[in-house]
Amino acid sequence: MTFVPAKWPRKLRSQTWFGGTTKDNIYHRSWMKNQGLPADLFDGRPVIGICNTWSQMTPCNAHLRDLAERVAHGIYEAGGLPLEFPVFSTGESALRPTAMMFRNLAAMDVEEAIRGNPMDGVVLLAGCDKTTPACLMGAASVDLPAIVVSGGPMLNGWFRGERVGSGTALWQMSEAVKAGTMSKEDFLEAEAAMSRSPGSCNTMGTASTMASMAEALGMALSGNAAIPAVDSRRRVMAHLTGRRIVQMVKDDLKPSNILTKQAFENAIRTNGAIGGSTNAVIHLLAIAGRVGVDLTLDDWDRCGRDVPTIVNLMPSGKYLMEEFFYAGGLPVVIKALGDAGKLHRDAITVSGSGIWDEVKDVRNWNEDVIRPISDALTDHGGIAVLRGNLAPGGAVLKPSAASEHLMVHRGRAVVFEDIDDYKARINDEALEIDETCVMVMKNCGPRGYPGMAEVGNMGLPPKVLRKGITDMVRISDARMSGTAYGTVVLHTSPEAARGGPLAVVQTGDMIELDVPNRRIHLDIPEAELLARLAAWRTATERPSGGWAQLYHDHVEGADTGADMDFLKGCRGNAVGRDSH
Repeated sequence: MTFVPAKWPRKLRSQTWFGGTTKDNIYHRSWMKNQGLPADLFDGRPVIGICNTWSQMTPCNAHLRDLAERVAHGIYEAGGLPLEFPVFSTGESALRPTAMMFRNLAAMDVEEAIRGNPMDGVVLLAGCDKTTPACLMGAASVDLPAIVVSGGPMLNGWFRGERVGSGTALWQMSEAVKAGTMSKEDFLEAEAAMSRSPGSCNTMGTASTMASMAEALGMALSGNAAIPAVDSRRRVMAHLTGRRIVQMVKDDLKPSNILTKQAFENAIRTNGAIGGSTNAVIHLLAIAGRVGVDLTLDDWDRCGRDVPTIVNLMPSGKYLMEEFFYAGGLPVVIKALGDAGKLHRDAITVSGSGIWDEVKDVRNWNEDVIRPISDALTDHGGIAVLRGNLAPGGAVLKPSAASEHLMVHRGRAVVFEDIDDYKARINDEALEIDETCVMVMKNCGPRGYPGMAEVGNMGLPPKVLRKGITDMVRISDARMSGTAYGTVVLHTSPEAARGGPLAVVQTGDMIELDVPNRRIHLDIPEAELLARLAAWRTATERPSGGWAQLYHDHVEGADTGADMDFLKGCRGNAVGRDSH
């Protein structure tokens, strides 16, 4: 495809606020000038919003104020006027009941802040898991020129000579404590090594995955995803992004030009190659829904099924984001996909050029970190989309993080009605469970939790862990952290709280998992399944008031991105009349 830049100069959107001598124009300009802005900054140059998800409550994003200043430098250099504004920040590590419940709220904030304010383009500063998709969703709905700058991952953690991957090490060590192979004191000592610099998770968790997705979609400059947060080159990236957005405005290069079906297929394949988070499935479906691209779970399976995982990072491998950056970062992965014929090379990026032009000359500096396709971690990475009578709307599993011996499995269900039931019973030595069983948890989907928390990677029972067992088949309508691992079936749709088949699974039922054939089956007679579904009554209470009620009433299922039904689609950048 070819992008044809708009002719410049032309009248900018911001000039409907600032250009002219009417009472309304003077009103808008005069108030802006109380910040010490010279009059000639309103003479028709591009006004660039810096959309900042900075918050000290969101540790991954707590360093973004500095990056915003670097972006502003670049905007000024290129002849634009930078104006920073805050939006709701969804922090995965502390926000309750779950950050996912507020991704759509943040996206709404981003959308309306862009639409309602006098800007011609926007730089999206994001870091933590949900802030990147929220910014992209909001920007796609408005369709002004937009570009992402990620905050970058934190530095490697080290504990007693071993790499400590944020999140991944937490799951490993907490299981080791339950198994009796690690002391509480050592666990507490290791805590200091887990997050030793600013930045997002240093594994290929959801934050790093979504930074990679932004780059693979073409919505960030090439090389953006992997630069560590504290590396000076992260500031350079921010500076260059500030320069670039001004030219994007002049060219009128918008998300709708970039976020095409080809771009999403490139991102899906990239996710398979990096061993990316299952959360990317939900987020890309939601972003596609905002820009009007027909993307489905079947596209995820079709595009990702034969993509080898070549990035040797936790939780699928052994390295962390620092090594990934030193090896060449995401451009090396995208080039490998292009060389293998698994890339739409002419998909346009924020650079205005095709994605292949950005990566064709890069080199791989460490083939143990970014493996050649001939020496992949797994030949069939991507995200496996499973269907059957237990998940007629689909469910997902990450093969690169699962155990090979469990990919085809039949076992007796041990059912937990919700996360509280799981927590109350999992450590009970009398619980009738062993490693052959299938752990099932209900009512943790978008409506059921509410918000679809990252609880799908249920910890194993202590009595199983003490045998040296580290994985079992687990099934739920929940999500799991991108830093997590295991043979975990997630996003089961329809969710239990909507009366999906998961809602009527009983302890003792036999469940069959067949990942190669993409099948998940509840082995009971069809008549019995239908009778159970007919007798089912929801146990989920409708929240009374506020965002929780709005979310409950309007959130869609995980299989279509868990967006709000009234937020889907591009509504453009038109605003109401000036009332002054």
